[in-house]
Amino acid sequence: MKANRAGLFKTRAAAALAVMAAASPCHSGPPYTTDDPEPTPDGHWENRVFVSGEQTPGQTSGQTGLDINYGGAKDLQLTLLAPLDYASGGQDALGLGNMQVSAKYRFIHQSEHGLTPDVAVFPALTLPTQAHAFGPARLGLFLPIWAQKDFGAWSMFGGGGYDINPGPGRRDFTLAGWALTRQVSKRLNLGVEVYHQTPDMTGGKALTAVAGGVVLQLTSHVALMASGGPAVQGARDAGQAVFYAALQYTN
Repeated sequence: MKANRAGLFKTRAAAALAVMAAASPCHSGPPYTTDDPEPTPDGHWENRVFVSGEQTPGQTSGQTGLDINYGGAKDLQLTLLAPLDYASGGQDALGLGNMQVSAKYRFIHQSEHGLTPDVAVFPALTLPTQAHAFGPARLGLFLPIWAQKDFGAWSMFGGGGYDINPGPGRRDFTLAGWALTRQVSKRLNLGVEVYHQTPDMTGGKALTAVAGGVVLQLTSHVALMASGGPAVQGARDAGQAVFYAALQYTN
């Protein structure tokens, strides 16, 4: 699912890097932070214009940009995240964020009648392109594993990984989440997720959040997706609310 993430920005409300197959009966990955193991179909594109972030008292911060996904081969997805970081309230700022390149590989396929799920790895390399206003640019690596099982109109997916997050004041952290979605109609998919991230800064707080999500298929190639919800742990320090919205084009 998210990718989808969709993909994962390195704030406490990490955005998903993932993919949502528009033609599949169950949507996963974006708009959820919890990702899924389904790669973009071989030879196809799934591209999103997105905005994501967190709200704390008096400030909103996060990312906006492009999430580009291509099916490079059977069970292989190649992803490029090209974001702008932003902050408003107090000190307004806008600048280039850390770009990410990643590859999702599904190595287990779910069984039609059994309980075996889809399983994939989705390592993401963070490139040191961040603008100075948002802290030191640095090289990072996220190493997750994701699983998914579909039951008719229902889909369950989740997992997590370890993020190598070097730099002054930063610390390595883990992210884990689980989501449940339902295909309500041909065009509408609804879901809910819960995820947890350990502190990514020295002296920081862990974040646990619950979010609801919606995917509305506008045409056969275009979908509108959004998610959001409250932080239920460390709400004042890590963000009282998190959100994600995107317009997706597939071919």
